[in-house]
Amino acid sequence: MNISNNVNSLIAHQTLMDINANNVANVNTENFNATDAKIVDKLEISSRDTQKPTDLTKELTDQIVIEEGFKAQVPAIKTQDEMTKTLLDIKA
Repeated sequence: MNISNNVNSLIAHQTLMDINANNVANVNTENFNATDAKIVDKLEISSRDTQKPTDLTKELTDQIVIEEGFKAQVPAIKTQDEMTKTLLDIKA
């Protein structure tokens, strides 16, 4: 697996977190319509205006999914980094 795939996943999850945070921050904003976002093929973000106010229950569960997405990528990046360091040490 290429490290860039893991980094792209982290970037996608960061974008989801930003949208989620914006929805939560505007929970009491009059006439605010929440944005619904999800990761689609090739780690691209698909988002749409829900035409509804923020649903904190949905936002909380989305935060759990986002957190788990981050947790899944970090060990893979660390392992790939350690392997690269080992290869560089062997070559040196």
